[in-house]
Amino acid sequence: MSTEWEGVESKKPLLAAVNNRASSVWVVVASTAVAVAGSFVFGISVGYSSPSQEGIMRDLHLSLAEYSVFGSILTIGAMLGAIVSGTIADRVGRRCAMAISDVFCILGYLLIVFSKNSVWLDLGRLSIGCGIGLLSYVVPVYISEITPKNLRGRFAAVNQLMICCGASLAYALGTCITWRTLAIVGVIPCLLQLVGLLVIPESPRWLAKIGHSGALEEALQMLRGKETDISEEAADIKDFTEQLQHLPQSKMLDLFQKDYIHAVTVGVGLMVLQQFGGVNAICFYASEIFVSAGFSSGNTGMLAMVAVQIPMTALGVLLLDKAGRRPLLMVSAAGTCLGCLLVGLSFLSKEHHWANNLNVALALTGILIFPIHMKGSAGSLVTLVSWLGSWIVSYAFNFLLLWSSYGTFFMFASICGLTVVFVERLVPETKGRTLEEIQASMNSSLTPVSSGINRAA
Repeated sequence: MSTEWEGVESKKPLLAAVNNRASSVWVVVASTAVAVAGSFVFGISVGYSSPSQEGIMRDLHLSLAEYSVFGSILTIGAMLGAIVSGTIADRVGRRCAMAISDVFCILGYLLIVFSKNSVWLDLGRLSIGCGIGLLSYVVPVYISEITPKNLRGRFAAVNQLMICCGASLAYALGTCITWRTLAIVGVIPCLLQLVGLLVIPESPRWLAKIGHSGALEEALQMLRGKETDISEEAADIKDFTEQLQHLPQSKMLDLFQKDYIHAVTVGVGLMVLQQFGGVNAICFYASEIFVSAGFSSGNTGMLAMVAVQIPMTALGVLLLDKAGRRPLLMVSAAGTCLGCLLVGLSFLSKEHHWANNLNVALALTGILIFPIHMKGSAGSLVTLVSWLGSWIVSYAFNFLLLWSSYGTFFMFASICGLTVVFVERLVPETKGRTLEEIQASMNSSLTPVSSGINRAA
């Protein structure tokens, strides 16, 4: 009898550990869910201009040039948001930064809902841009700072999934509701995130940065579970934060010093190549591309995009930690290259009157290959460069189509091919490494953190 009782007692610590681990994961899941509501707003905002183009141009009597301003001015606002994103997130915290972005987005969508002319329309789109420019930085940063390294890849990838879901929802709903109603839909996730931000913990790494050690440990304990020993992880965060604070105060020009040039090259290079690879052109003007390629309506193509893009992005989330970031980046760029080639061949087929339905099939197949999402970036400079490239492409795209529809996509394909080479040569793998280890590996001024081994020695 005593042996049986001892067996039951011995299982209790194991069961408690399992329950503790499960509860802590749920706190991380809930916190990530609140954060990626901002990613959902991001996706809706990017996808909004595609299904709304016909209705807005008709109701407000806009020319193609005026609509191109509306479509691309989102990226101007995003550039403004990107310039101050790092400063705001560091000054007021990750949660408050997300709340500020929600206010900008809500204001922008309300201006669009009640707009009577292009001025209010553009001001609303500009305000939304400011909000998502801030979100594009703070959401992935917050997620990466609250998740343990063994889960960070999958949780961070949910950011991309929700961007894709938001854009897909905009494409789908835009086929059956008016552009003003679709703008009201954009307000809903902003309100939900504002409520959620009241209950989720702040980033432990930001709390360490501002010197709130007690709050850091409290937030980390909440994220890792009440019974988890967080002393080692908390000490690692504090040690690394102290190293950062002992470095000289950084300026924008300091990024181009030898210590940082690798990280800057990778971050800026990825953003430039991604934007000039045509991702935003597809996001912003998918409906018009389908019509130009020979579809009777853009709705059919957009619904097909929704059906394919969400499962493909979800698959990427599942594979991210198993396959690693570099292989998936390379596969994504190669797929986009193929997609651009197919869309380019579609327009070439239409121009030269080849097989009747060939151009429609090629356009649909090509666009379905596109990964309709944007990578979260690691700093204000990288975010700024990303949105600058996005503005250039989104504003010029309609005019590029008039110049040479197939030439435009062949140009995008060449850039995507270059992206594969760039990732293979320069981008490091981050799988299974802490944020501190990744940063130290790309910055010779920092000493790698080795999970308490150095302190024990």
